Amino acid sequence: MSKENLKKLIERGSATAKGGFSNEKDIVKKFNDWKKDKDAQEWLKIMGYKLKEIEKIEARQITGSHKTDVQVEIKIYLKQGTGVENISVKLVSNPQGFNQIDKRWVDKYRELWNMPKEITDILKMFTGETKPKKPSPRDKRRIFLDELDLKKQKKIVSFFEKNKILIVNDILKGRDNFPAMWMLIYQKDINMWTLLPISLIMNFYGNGKVFITKQGSLKIHRIGMQRKGGDRGRPSANMLQFKINPCEIVNYILKNKDEKKETKN
Repeated sequence: MSKENLKKLIERGSATAKGGFSNEKDIVKKFNDWKKDKDAQEWLKIMGYKLKEIEKIEARQITGSHKTDVQVEIKIYLKQGTGVENISVKLVSNPQGFNQIDKRWVDKYRELWNMPKEITDILKMFTGETKPKKPSPRDKRRIFLDELDLKKQKKIVSFFEKNKILIVNDILKGRDNFPAMWMLIYQKDINMWTLLPISLIMNFYGNGKVFITKQGSLKIHRIGMQRKGGDRGRPSANMLQFKINPCEIVNYILKNKDEKKETKN
């Protein structure tokens, strides 16, 4: 995609929803009713389709542990084959809130990213899956990364820095049979949707510095890594999870639009 086309896509990527929606099933319904649904028509245009050339659309919800929530198959008149668009859906109620983008046991990440034993052991103590070896930790259930000695902190940061592209790809796009191609963000409080290519999402959230936060967790630019917690103390609280605030990229785009308007005026 050229820079000019990407710029146009970003500029038209957000709009007030013509009809609100509350879950993935509603989005599937809107795509299947694309001839009448104005939101679905705009989404198809952003994806590069000409409405007059579309013969048939079949959308369905994808369940299970996949990055894609909604898959849309588009058949074009007089063309062999069908276009397939995989969409990751983020429904946002709180503009300051964070959405989980990936959650697994540390050993699953070890297999996925060929994680060294030392890094695996540290992350298991970070999540509380294994008891911390540090005497008198801030939390008796686990350790925080800033409680490690500087040598170990550097090793953690170095591992995520070296494997950043792979990690960001896996937690946002995925590499199974249903990799996400788009992210659809819907802000319920202002009834606004934003549809952007997953490559742009990955670049915005993951293309930056890896560092240990003041709170003792880790960030890959705008992606936070933390212990899952909650779950009323069940073992699943000790899983590792990654989170983003989907509104960050929306606010960034809207701010740039406003600045451009002011410059023109």
